[in-house]
Amino acid sequence: MAQTIQTSTQHANTVAVPSVMNDPADHHGRMRIMYFSHDQDGAGDATSYVKLGKLPAGKVRLFMGLSRAYVNWTTSSATIDLGWEAYQDLEGTTVSADADGLINGISVDSVGYFSLEGASGSTGAPLKATGGTKLFETQSGVVITASSTDQALVSGDDLAGYLVYTID
Repeated sequence: MAQTIQTSTQHANTVAVPSVMNDPADHHGRMRIMYFSHDQDGAGDATSYVKLGKLPAGKVRLFMGLSRAYVNWTTSSATIDLGWEAYQDLEGTTVSADADGLINGISVDSVGYFSLEGASGSTGAPLKATGGTKLFETQSGVVITASSTDQALVSGDDLAGYLVYTID
């Protein structure tokens, strides 16, 4: 077997002649933080969810491994899902909502501080294949949501943290 020296797509763009500009969401983008905090007001059934915040329009890369949250959901056996509401992509096509498109069922049975990298089930492999990131390309931004589809939310449940992303 022979040694191979290969380049990433982004590096190949920078050494191409003429040079090809990488999108800032992929190369030299500015890191931004979207902080969120929520205190559940009244009980919510298992279909309830929390709108954490809205990422801006354009190409935005979300870094799940750098994103964290304090979760105090008091119902035993609780899990947390992270996803998004429906949005318009750059071509104007509607992208369906996906309640667990980012995280599917991280156990938050014990109160604590959690990395939002721990995707499981069907969402694990696609995020890991992109380095634990998710690229959103939207006309007017996308709302990120948190839910616990297996348990009801209890009045006083707490969720606070931040999502790290790049843009411009």
